[in-house]
Amino acid sequence: MPHSVITNDPVAARNTAVEHAPVVYKPLWNTPYAATDGQARSIWVAEIEHEQITDAVRATAHLFQRRVDKVADVRLTAVGQHLWAVRIDGAPGLDWRRHYDHLTYSLIDTPPAVAMAVRDYLRAFGLVFGAFDFGLDKDGGWWFYECNPNGQWAWFPDPVPRQIAAALADQLQHPETT
Repeated sequence: MPHSVITNDPVAARNTAVEHAPVVYKPLWNTPYAATDGQARSIWVAEIEHEQITDAVRATAHLFQRRVDKVADVRLTAVGQHLWAVRIDGAPGLDWRRHYDHLTYSLIDTPPAVAMAVRDYLRAFGLVFGAFDFGLDKDGGWWFYECNPNGQWAWFPDPVPRQIAAALADQLQHPETT
């Protein structure tokens, strides 16, 4: 896991950006930012310099994290003991969610150590579902970014969405078995 700090303290955020550069950030709560036409706007993962961090950070908690030199991303969806790791290639920037038209997806194996860590994470937080985001470095190393307990998965290539939906239905019908 790259060095990470969750804070709404601008001083702590600036210190992290200085000590662990290059640093990326994202808010942990999607504030109701809107354009003048009323259309909702998202805040994407972006690299930031310490001088750019203002007191506006106080509005909500942000994740400040050392940037990973990645060659691809992985969205690993976990339902109980079941894991689906989808490699995401083709993003021209830091945040693959900004470039859906450029992306390709492939189902890949989850390294045993990553699988164990994901299951431990779910157990520690009392979760049965998680969408885990990772970066893959040039040596094949998996770098954990975050777990979203309500992350999306329906855009995966077939047959993965059907498999996840079936696992979720099984989990809801028989929660004692996972």
